[in-house]
Parts: sequence; C-alpha cells; structure tokens
Amino acid sequence: MTDAAIRLRGVVKRFGSLTAVDGLDLEVPYGTCVGLLGPNGAGKSTTMKMLTAQVVADEGVIEVLGHRLPGDSKQARAEMGVVPQLDNLDVSLTVEQNLRVFAHLYRVPKGERRAAIDRTLEIANLAERRTAKVDELSGGMRRRLLIARALLHRPRLLLLDEPTVGLDPQVRQELWALIDRLRSEGVSILMSTHYIEEAERLCDLVTIVSHGRAVAVGPPQDLIAEHAGGEALEVYGSPARLAEVEAQARRRGWRTRRTGTSVAVLHADGDHALDGERRAANLEDVFVLLTGEEIA
Repeated sequence: MTDAAIRLRGVVKRFGSLTAVDGLDLEVPYGTCVGLLGPNGAGKSTTMKMLTAQVVADEGVIEVLGHRLPGDSKQARAEMGVVPQLDNLDVSLTVEQNLRVFAHLYRVPKGERRAAIDRTLEIANLAERRTAKVDELSGGMRRRLLIARALLHRPRLLLLDEPTVGLDPQVRQELWALIDRLRSEGVSILMSTHYIEEAERLCDLVTIVSHGRAVAVGPPQDLIAEHAGGEALEVYGSPARLAEVEAQARRRGWRTRRTGTSVAVLHADGDHALDGERRAANLEDVFVLLTGEEIA
C-alpha cells in the first residue's frame, strides 16, 4: 500500500488544442484534507473527473487508494465517495429514497442498508427530513444530502468538487462543520475550491494550481509565511500614490499586490518606512502573488 490516498505525477489532459491539465503533481496523504485551490479554468474539475475515470489522462500516472487509473478505476471508485459540483439528486424522490437507491448502487449489503441510511442522515443532520421530497429542501440541505449519499458505503476517500459553491455564508459554515467532522474521523479528503477562506480554514495541505500546473504546495500557514510573510501593510490612496508605494516596495525587495484603491505590501514585517494599515498576511495574498488572479 502507498502512503498516499491520491498520487498524481506529471498528469496531462488535453481537449483538442486546449491543455486543461499540464504536468500536474498532486498528493493526498492518508487521513488529511487537501485543498485544490485555483481560479475558474485552472483545471480543478478536469482533475476531479480524471480521479473518477470520467476523463482519461493523456500522460502521467494516477494512483487512487493504491489502484492505478484508469485500469483499476472500478476498484478505486468502490472505495471512494464523490460529491459533484452540480446537484444531481432525484427531485421526484424523498431524501431517504435517494439514499436507498445509492445504497444499492454502492452495493451496501441489504441487511445493512437501513443502518447506513440512518447513520448518514445523522451525520448530515437530515434525520428529521428523511420523508421530505428533495425539491422541498434548501440549497444547504441538498448539499448535505449529496455528502450523506457519498458516505453510505463508508468510503476511505472523499472527493468534494466545489462543495459550497453558490451557498450563503451561513450555510457554508454548516458544510464546513460537516467536513471538519469527517476529517477528524480520519476520512481522506480532496476538496477543489476557489474560496480562499474555505481552503485556509479546512485544509491540512493546499495545492495552488494555475493553468493546469501546481505552483505551490504546503500547509496554508507555511505558504503564507514563505510567500507573504507574517504581516502585510495596506496602503490606500490615489493611483499616483499607489504607484509610488509600489516603486518604494520594489526598491526594498518587497512584493506587492494591487486591490482596487489599495496596495498590499508583503514581507514588510516590523518595517515602518511606509505608513498604512497593518494586517496579518493571508492565503489570498499568496494566491494573487502566485497566479496573478483575483478569486471571484
């Protein structure tokens, strides 16, 4: 057995003239939550589809739970749970009926299906809604049901593709608590996201991707310390003032990022040569420095 639930080495996927994934290396150690962080079009969803063998890589090596893909994809899929970005629940069925269908598809033994459904409803905090039709549920409840569905067969690995996209901040917090619980129980998790706070809050390791390549890998706080320092200086002013600040920062060897009417000066810890509002550096600073893109 390998020491990682997921291992990608030099993976490439092309769609005609478009290279969606370009030599990607990615690793998910057992028992960790790893965030695949990047802007739209960075190759996150294509990577998720390759891990479930919906898409076959053109080059490179993909191993999931010790199985080589795509050859051993059936064995790998039997041991993983998948939460898709798009809601594909059957709205004509109740919550419990949706789970019953997938308990059968996941080959949960007949005598264990009721217990599996009860267990996952409890995990997702949906026990009181088991007889409700899916189209009666809120967006957050439907997301929780998608996660419950993926947990029916007690998977060793959970793939979450943009799990909180389109949800209100309050509902997102509920989903974070559920993901936190799964991580604490030892489930290995790969989560693609473009929410900075989500990656910083939930993930043991983050892989930042840009144009299909990994541009940084590590624990969120380590990436912040390496690329942005402990403190950032936020300077506000006119375009001329901001250009002057950027020039001063370059002369001192500091990196900057422009955000609207302000410039954030990074690695300026303890230096008071510039006036501005001091704040802790964060993963968003790192993301913008490394990809050159703001996250929507």
